[in-house]
Amino acid sequence: MAVLLRNPKISIKSFSSCISRNFSGTTLNSEIDLKVPSFLSQNSLLRRQETKEGNVQWVFLGCPGVGKGTYASRLSIFLGVPHIATGDLVREELNSSGPLASQLKEIVNQGKLVSDEIIISLLSKRLEAGEAKGESGFILDGFPRTISQAEILEGVTDIDLVVNLKLQKEALLAKCLGRRICIECGRNYNVACIDIKGENGNPGIYMDPLPAPPQCVPKLIQRADDTEEVVKERLRIYDEMVLVHFSYWCFCFNIIII
Repeated sequence: MAVLLRNPKISIKSFSSCISRNFSGTTLNSEIDLKVPSFLSQNSLLRRQETKEGNVQWVFLGCPGVGKGTYASRLSIFLGVPHIATGDLVREELNSSGPLASQLKEIVNQGKLVSDEIIISLLSKRLEAGEAKGESGFILDGFPRTISQAEILEGVTDIDLVVNLKLQKEALLAKCLGRRICIECGRNYNVACIDIKGENGNPGIYMDPLPAPPQCVPKLIQRADDTEEVVKERLRIYDEMVLVHFSYWCFCFNIIII
């Protein structure tokens, strides 16, 4: 694991205003367990440096269903910083009566990438709300996903660490199709039992289901975009539009691949 010592930070408020200015004037008409993950706990130096100041600025990357939210949410509690997932921001907007709801519904249901303009707008609003509550630092989940987003992020703040999570596509598809959400508590569970045999030198993968407690079982729902057709389209777009930019991110940020 590489450890990048932090440079002085700008505030969340400045960060929010900076990324907003990059898209100002643009029309938005485009598309349980609280264990510390092993890759963090194995490096005590990283833990001491980051938890002492409590204002880490980390990014979690990876294709849909890889587990960004699981690790980021656990680490956010451990480090005392907010976990900000752009996917969650999109879904919150979808469930609102805001002006973007109908536009986003069509994009998400087709498995398309949401445009930079919309993502920046939602992220800026979330950062401003956090600043008002006194939040310091962040773990970004799923941002950046394009070169434009990466350029903005690199230009307005110093990111301490970028973690890129990887998993076989067969496992990703099974994980996404098995995801369930409790409509009452909001926690995520998974009904899939993944058992992929190793072949051609690749290791096998076994993942137990993540069952919901009895009180949540009757309240479980499946996300509208967790259908086989939509998930496959999301993975295809990720490969085409995101992975091709990975060398750029490696140049801009220190990246750990897991």
